[in-house]
Amino acid sequence: MTNCPPSLRGDLSKWLCEINTGVYVGNVSSRVRDAIWDRVCENLKNGQATLVFNINNEQRMDFRTHNTSWEAVDFEGIKLMRRPLPRTQAPAADLKPGFSNAAKRQMAQKMARKKAAAPAKEESYTVIDLETTGLNAASDAIVEYGALRVRDGQPAEEFSALVRGTEPLPDVVAKLTGITPEERSGGMEPLAALEAFLAFVGKDTLVGYHLKFDLDFLRAACIRNDRPLLTNRSIDVLPLARRKVSGVMNYKLLTLARHFEVAQQETHRALPDCRLIQQVYAKLNETGSAR
Repeated sequence: MTNCPPSLRGDLSKWLCEINTGVYVGNVSSRVRDAIWDRVCENLKNGQATLVFNINNEQRMDFRTHNTSWEAVDFEGIKLMRRPLPRTQAPAADLKPGFSNAAKRQMAQKMARKKAAAPAKEESYTVIDLETTGLNAASDAIVEYGALRVRDGQPAEEFSALVRGTEPLPDVVAKLTGITPEERSGGMEPLAALEAFLAFVGKDTLVGYHLKFDLDFLRAACIRNDRPLLTNRSIDVLPLARRKVSGVMNYKLLTLARHFEVAQQETHRALPDCRLIQQVYAKLNETGSAR
């Protein structure tokens, strides 16, 4: 990490050990890791950051980047770091005259970072949401798939599938979702549900709330079932809301939905949550939505 502000360095030091300037290492849960990364993305305005962490895949590792031209890409199931070719950089001819070459490069990089940080306004995409037996993608399972296809800003088609399982749902999950044993016994086999979901989303841009959670479970399911990993472009509504919305008690999905007056009650089912996420995402992309 570069240009780390003191407040962020203090937060990182609570969980990780700084072994060199800007280099932090530690052994934390995936939940803590994701919270730390969210904190980095929110507070590291001018610096760059790269996260490397263990995951249950062939390489036993994964990457994330922030404010850097290098990007993590999936190449036939292998995660690589890609460095952009020089021709992908902003041309110096577009910059104001009278600056040194070094200053022009810095301005070009700043413009590229600003463009990368700007929230995308997708009009055609697919919203996804999953219900699971727990929080650990490596050991827990997907209970329900939900997806909402959006075309030209309007919901066009829906997908919903319960997954049959031999083990009873944990009490907290059954109470939260309201999914009964009878409903689950009539669901699809895990592989069939996964394949139907993957076929529905295709190559669409994926939109979700705390999307990293869903993508981790999908990645684990694909690995277990020997299916190609998703490489779709993705947009997470949670960090987008944190950038654009102020004056709310918290950034839970239901809180944001009530802030935008699009819902009054909680559902905790995959497809209804997809509809809620789509409405919140649409509001966030409206002019003056940060109220």
